[in-house]
Amino acid sequence: MTAPEATGGVAEERAVGERRLHPVTPLRRAWAPIAVIVGWAVHDPDQAQRQLARLTTTTLLLGLAVIVPAAALYGFLTWWFTHFSVTDTELRIRTGLLFRRTAHIRLERIQAIDVTQPLLARIAGVAKLRLDVVGAEKKDELAFLGEREARALRAELLARAAGFAPETAHEVGEAPARELLRVPPRVLALSLVLTGATWGSLIAALVVPPVLWLATHSLWTVIATAAPLLGTAGASSVGRFVAEYDWTVGESPDGLRIDRGLLDRSHETVPPGRVQTVRIVQPLLWRRRGWVRVELDVAGSSNSVLVPVAPREVAEAVIGRVLPGVAVPIAPREVAEAANGPVLPGVVPGLSSFAPPPARGARWCVPVWWRGYGVAVTGAVFAARRGLLRRQVALVPHAKVQSVRVTQGPWERVWGLADVHVDTGADKTVTARLRGAGEAEELLRGQAERSRTGRRGAVRDRWMVGG
Repeated sequence: MTAPEATGGVAEERAVGERRLHPVTPLRRAWAPIAVIVGWAVHDPDQAQRQLARLTTTTLLLGLAVIVPAAALYGFLTWWFTHFSVTDTELRIRTGLLFRRTAHIRLERIQAIDVTQPLLARIAGVAKLRLDVVGAEKKDELAFLGEREARALRAELLARAAGFAPETAHEVGEAPARELLRVPPRVLALSLVLTGATWGSLIAALVVPPVLWLATHSLWTVIATAAPLLGTAGASSVGRFVAEYDWTVGESPDGLRIDRGLLDRSHETVPPGRVQTVRIVQPLLWRRRGWVRVELDVAGSSNSVLVPVAPREVAEAVIGRVLPGVAVPIAPREVAEAANGPVLPGVVPGLSSFAPPPARGARWCVPVWWRGYGVAVTGAVFAARRGLLRRQVALVPHAKVQSVRVTQGPWERVWGLADVHVDTGADKTVTARLRGAGEAEELLRGQAERSRTGRRGAVRDRWMVGG
């Protein structure tokens, strides 16, 4: 939660009626006391079993007769003492059963509002609002609201953040969206099958436990090892399919909207002007089909995937909506193919290509894998390429570069090479490896100037910039 802000000296805002969460919320919060008991039992199962063996049937029934009503009362009281209200300039969330706390969330600092619906919430017809706030380490949330109320509140908050008058903000409604991309379930499933991480985790889960059993004959050792391996295998295949099912990207005045999920539905927004880095990832087995994955670094937000899988030309069209006017540099091989034959999908003749590292020194610093590195600088972005088997291209808009550094290890100094690091506002770093020392210094000086001038024409990170 964001820290409460000082209110002294600020003109009193108009009184706004406080509202409560949906009446099903106590059912969610009533599980907290029971979860504490379950957590203690899992943490110390031997002690829990001994204590349970001492209880008679009458004592156990009496205990349940006390615990269940107490849990229900706890859930009801936490719901009763939780209120929220929207003023002219902020969202206030008041919580606390014993210790009262009020969070003041300034509307202009809200950069994303997501609507999520876990499976049981979908059945109950409720939804959760999660707010990304500049400067907050974790998301504030309102759980739960009626589904219609959640969407209406989201639209109202975005309208007020965009500058609409409080009297008319609730009438604006949700901005219309135009669909840009929908990932078919068949394509998503096949992409996961063709991902090396899926097979690697599955093979480890099938091979390691039998080997441990033959070596130790300890059932607990096998279980303790197999459980996380199976969990990793499930998360990298079934878990991703369930989370990324029916992935839809739409464009609206308040940014790109992402709807996804088979069991738990999520309605997320990529806020305009807050994207710090775009990464295009292409595993080895995806190349024949021309598929790529697009990932994001968004300042202060957990949104990290824009496109789970799509043809390269489609993915680059979506990237063009996040980074207007940006064309993705291409590899030298693609430039040659475009010059000698028909233009490739997504390839623009005359487009800048990645410059490879100097072969003479790079092959000694990073044998074989040096061929996967490259750098390109266009009028809009700093781009770095790496990877031979799993290719990755990182694009950083010049306006989002916070600092530039050049580093040089002892072995790189021998061969006259250096690395150029570009730091962004999302606390991430993009590195152009194995550049010539002179080229690295030139990139350092040039990028500082490009970053300064790029901020003048940067996209405003405000809602509904086009509305």
